[in-house]
Amino acid sequence: MAHQAGGQRSAPRPVPQGHDARAYLQDYATFLQAVPFPSVVMDRRWDVVLTNSAFETLFRGVGAHPTAMPGDNFLRFVLFHPDAATVLGDHESSWCLPMLAEFKAALEHSGHDHALQAIRREIGLDPLMDAAYRQGLPHWIRAVGEAAVEHDGAVRPLLHPDPRRGATECRLIVETPKALRDMGYTRLTLVPRDEGRSRTGGRRPPRRRGAHHLSVVPDPGGDGGRSVQEA
Repeated sequence: MAHQAGGQRSAPRPVPQGHDARAYLQDYATFLQAVPFPSVVMDRRWDVVLTNSAFETLFRGVGAHPTAMPGDNFLRFVLFHPDAATVLGDHESSWCLPMLAEFKAALEHSGHDHALQAIRREIGLDPLMDAAYRQGLPHWIRAVGEAAVEHDGAVRPLLHPDPRRGATECRLIVETPKALRDMGYTRLTLVPRDEGRSRTGGRRPPRRRGAHHLSVVPDPGGDGGRSVQEA
């Protein structure tokens, strides 16, 4: 579902006001660095505020992109970076569609936000992604249920660059202390599962794909709904 986005990089994130907030964020960055699993702190627009070295290691193999690097804006990375599927397994159904659903809810809540509007325009530039957003997404939510949209607790496929892990799964944990919430931030941690508990087996990483590679918005259950497929 990723494509080459033509948008602009998000505006620089404002520094939290007040000495206590800045000091807390500095100390939290030190704490985050001690977490052994990939962890990222984002604002309400998915702009990345903090990452740890495990997060950077996870995405170290992705190529350069002007607007969709994982350390800049995680939503843009998932939707628009052509290398996203080389790290995020089962990319379309396990990562793109849940994040499109979360983005849709954010847009409905904060439709005036210029950064969210810019992402919506970029989605609209790709007819396939736009069709997935407007038509495929509501059908998918009805088919899988609202619970599948929730990030916290979800188990999703992961293609880890560490060969000791390789094709595995990760548990998504959203754990945000009050001080971060008050700044408008959320922390997401991807906890790779032990090999014996992973259901993905030895699937090979997908090839890197270029623009307009959307293959399908599934028709779960064969109820007659139409799929959105690449021509």
